[in-house]
Amino acid sequence: MIKANIYGLDGKVIEKIDLPEIFNTPYRPDIIRKSFNVLHSNKRQVYGADPLAGTKHSTASVGKGRGMSRVPRLSQGRAAALAPCVVGGRRAHPPKAIKNWKEKINKKENLLARNSAIAATANKEIVSNRGHKFNKELTLPIIFDDKFEKIKKTKDIINTLEKVGIYEDVLRSKNGKHIRPGKGKNRGRKYRIPKSILIISTKNELIKSSNNLCGVDIKKPEELNIEYLAPGGDAGRLTIMTKSALSQLGGKK
Repeated sequence: MIKANIYGLDGKVIEKIDLPEIFNTPYRPDIIRKSFNVLHSNKRQVYGADPLAGTKHSTASVGKGRGMSRVPRLSQGRAAALAPCVVGGRRAHPPKAIKNWKEKINKKENLLARNSAIAATANKEIVSNRGHKFNKELTLPIIFDDKFEKIKKTKDIINTLEKVGIYEDVLRSKNGKHIRPGKGKNRGRKYRIPKSILIISTKNELIKSSNNLCGVDIKKPEELNIEYLAPGGDAGRLTIMTKSALSQLGGKK
């Protein structure tokens, strides 16, 4: 069994426990990546061009025998229109809204991906490879006493994270915030923010106190999926969970 420490709000070890059987799941980056791709594919919003785009002009063709091309031309002018080969004409093969982007994955595969991503949070090497900053003397995942769930102020959360030695990862995310290149910045997603700590709690009180921490996500055990455990399809996210959240997680198979 994998041993882990339970930390108090002062950052000191108050208890040692055995992690649940779910943390013995073998690491399967291939299944994790597949599950992540399926999840994002199924979240994709359908889009397509107007079926009549480029065909709303009044056009006519001169026909053959006149020594000129027979592409449709505007009735009120000589400019070519309607055909895919001309400026302002229709698209030959436009994107269609009826296209089905959804992908499928077996239930057992999806469950294996989730459990494997949870187990990866206990592996220091995998977590470090994601770029997370933390005290190497800590046992992963970082488990807090249930008093952690009752914190109501952001400054108290920061104080606790500093005592444990993982607040540096929040600063890494804050310093890594940058303006997105390309046209995405004009479409409601101007900034890219690196992912930092994932907090797993059984209560909603932490959402208000941790919401202002850069790159931090707060979820209940039943809300966990591959998007939070392995952002971008890469497992090993630096994770905090409370003792009661761990017991709920250990009961899920």
